[in-house]
Amino acid sequence: MIGIISFLGFTILVAVIAYLATRTTDENTSDGYFLGGRSLGAVVIAGSLLLTNLSTEQIVGLNGQAYNEGILVMVWETLAALAMVVTAIWLLPRYLKGGISTVPQYLEERYDTMTKTLVSGLFLSGYVIVLLPIVLYSGAVAFTAMFDLPVLLGISKTACIWVCVWGIGLIGSIYAIFGGLKAVAVSDTINAVGLLIGGLMIPVFGLMAIGDGSVMAGISTLTTDNPEKFNAIGSASASVPFATIFTGMMLVQLFYWGTNQAIIQRALAASSLKEGQKGLILASFIKILGPLIVVLPGVIAWHMFGGTLESGDEAYPTLVRKVLPAPLLGFFAAVIFGAILSSFNSALNSSVTLFGLDIYKEHFNKDASEKTVVKAGKTFGVLLAVMAMFIAPFIANAPDGLFGYLQEINGCYSIPILTIIVVGFFTKFVPAKAAKVGLILGVVLYCISQFGLKPWFESTAIAQAVADGVSGEDALADVRKMAYPHFLHVMAFLFVLNSMIMLAIGKMNPRETAFEQKYTEQVDIQPWSLVKPVGLAVCVIVIMIYIYFS
Repeated sequence: MIGIISFLGFTILVAVIAYLATRTTDENTSDGYFLGGRSLGAVVIAGSLLLTNLSTEQIVGLNGQAYNEGILVMVWETLAALAMVVTAIWLLPRYLKGGISTVPQYLEERYDTMTKTLVSGLFLSGYVIVLLPIVLYSGAVAFTAMFDLPVLLGISKTACIWVCVWGIGLIGSIYAIFGGLKAVAVSDTINAVGLLIGGLMIPVFGLMAIGDGSVMAGISTLTTDNPEKFNAIGSASASVPFATIFTGMMLVQLFYWGTNQAIIQRALAASSLKEGQKGLILASFIKILGPLIVVLPGVIAWHMFGGTLESGDEAYPTLVRKVLPAPLLGFFAAVIFGAILSSFNSALNSSVTLFGLDIYKEHFNKDASEKTVVKAGKTFGVLLAVMAMFIAPFIANAPDGLFGYLQEINGCYSIPILTIIVVGFFTKFVPAKAAKVGLILGVVLYCISQFGLKPWFESTAIAQAVADGVSGEDALADVRKMAYPHFLHVMAFLFVLNSMIMLAIGKMNPRETAFEQKYTEQVDIQPWSLVKPVGLAVCVIVIMIYIYFS
């Protein structure tokens, strides 16, 4: 009963504070609804960035990979800090100077309207087919496993997944569709504090369980008994080989933190460039601590359970059920619920923004008032949410774990979009024709590589290995991983190839006039004076972490 009361109490508190913080915002205007009236400060931006990013697909997925492979998967967290620094120093000033509401709007200015529409379509397809369903499914799995809901509710595990998916989806939709960005950002900030507290409780209690009540003794035991789990350098057969840090990993991070609408929209809503930069840098510092929440518990779970779990994705919820005192389960449930809602409603709010501003107003009703655009966006958001809730329960058999599956599938649109943005930033004469070629070619080549050539190479290599006498699931899994270049290497190759093609088109058929970005003066773009030295400090800390754990 105490657990239920604490769960409801924290959840309702977040909703009430979000309502009070947003009731004076005019959400009948585009800036008011989609960008919170361009009024977000550094702390709110940082909190919303972190909680939008950190949800159960990471908490469950990355800890699952850490259970199997150790801390080498922390690269997804630590390199994110570097990408935030790059975004704060180089990308955000360009975005705010143009007063844009969406990344595709920048591409319309740089290239043309059709490029904007294609990119918006890619974002929306990625959200509805991949991101939104995976967030819902991973959240449902976490709740089902951590709190033994099939027994509590007296229904099957499958039915429990459906109930959780629709419960999370409906509540998240209310925040995102009817509350606007500011409601999402405020609730994210409160939940971020809860997630930091709740997330850190799990490794603390886990280490105490290992160390007979002492955290330090637990750390000593964990590192002494499992030294192989504390090597940050991934082998060639690892899920994240060390070499990928210098190829596709940084590109994926730059796309996510610098161009992904669901993330960058928080910084676009900054009251000034200075506040946006402070928010990004603050988030980067906190992100360095991310492995304590999304990696260390997986290693603790390995020490406690060995290889007894059916799947790495069961590691985190099983550990929570094992070490967390019963009176704290309700609070932790509310924290996890908030993290799930954050990622879901943030992606959904961004989808509403993309559709309303970049598709509806551009192609369906050019003369629509701002109130009409907002209404159309909300209607589309309801449709998108329902589609995601129907798709989510069918992701039960995602290969290589939820997080790895999510990252690989995202490559279909992440690298093509990043390519045309980077080329657009650093050139003035590359035409819109080149952007369309880069987008279409990038999507097609990546799909051929990962969903055509890769399965063929892997099946051929495994067949040859079996013929040569290789046996055992682990051995054959290593053969499969080594048979074809890692998807992050493929991303880097395609990024370079498509960039060269775009530059060649620009050389042969350049724009008639050089592109010059206009300053709209919607927000103050005076930069934060300390952004570069503090950003450099973040980079140094990340490098030192890798040196220490190598």
